[in-house]
Amino acid sequence: MGRIEEAIEKLQKASGVLRGSAGARVERPPGRLATVVAQTHAYAGKHVEFDRAALTENGLLAPDSEERHLAEQYRTIKRPLLRNAQPDHEPSVNRGNLLMVASALSGEGKTFTCVNLCMSIAREKDWHVVLVDGDCSKPHLTRLFSAENEPGLIDLLRDPTLSFDSLVMPTNIEGLSLLPAGSRDPHASELLASSRMDTICDELAKEQGRMIVFDSSPLLLTTEAVALASKVGQIALVVRANSTPRQAVRSAVERLDPSKAVSCILNQSYRTETGLDYGDYQ
Repeated sequence: MGRIEEAIEKLQKASGVLRGSAGARVERPPGRLATVVAQTHAYAGKHVEFDRAALTENGLLAPDSEERHLAEQYRTIKRPLLRNAQPDHEPSVNRGNLLMVASALSGEGKTFTCVNLCMSIAREKDWHVVLVDGDCSKPHLTRLFSAENEPGLIDLLRDPTLSFDSLVMPTNIEGLSLLPAGSRDPHASELLASSRMDTICDELAKEQGRMIVFDSSPLLLTTEAVALASKVGQIALVVRANSTPRQAVRSAVERLDPSKAVSCILNQSYRTETGLDYGDYQ
């Protein structure tokens, strides 16, 4: 893991912003976990019911025996991300409350990380979090919560008459809302790279107390992820322990703007008597 951290540190030297690493678990193939019902929130999107039992069954939440330990891990992970999102943080992070959770390849545990990180942030007294499905090619979160027919991010980018809050879907978890991917579009990369996306991100970045977390497609597999990475202030790169090739991580880091605040979340790591053991990489 040392070489990966060195690559991230090298990337960050230009901006003087260094980030750390933390442990987490990995996702399993999910099923449908929620039903869209009537609106009951100030957001204009329809309400979503998060089914904790179904989330656990599908591997997106830890079983009861591990829940406390996982919660502590995500408290460690979220703290520097929230500090970077504060407008008075030094050094300042432009659009620091816009976070993209990325990975080099698929199967790294990115969706698991997004769900658990957002649920952890939602427990904060001074923060609200919106989980955005930014994987427009394979919108797993959108399907996961049965929101395929709901307007979302792509519709927001295509239609300047729509507003972000008009499409956000509140959930039964206080402090947590969802924005689905929206309609399919062959020009999703161009939409994510557009001036319209810049305008939306500028507006969202001005709002204190709201964290926007994008679940992205893999950096090495689509151009959408690189386009999205250019718009956010923070990027959390999920790396699966004993699985992700070093070169894949290096290549993913090289695609990122060196001015961004980049963190590394080590997924499916294990502990020893001496602490967190990162294991070996291919």
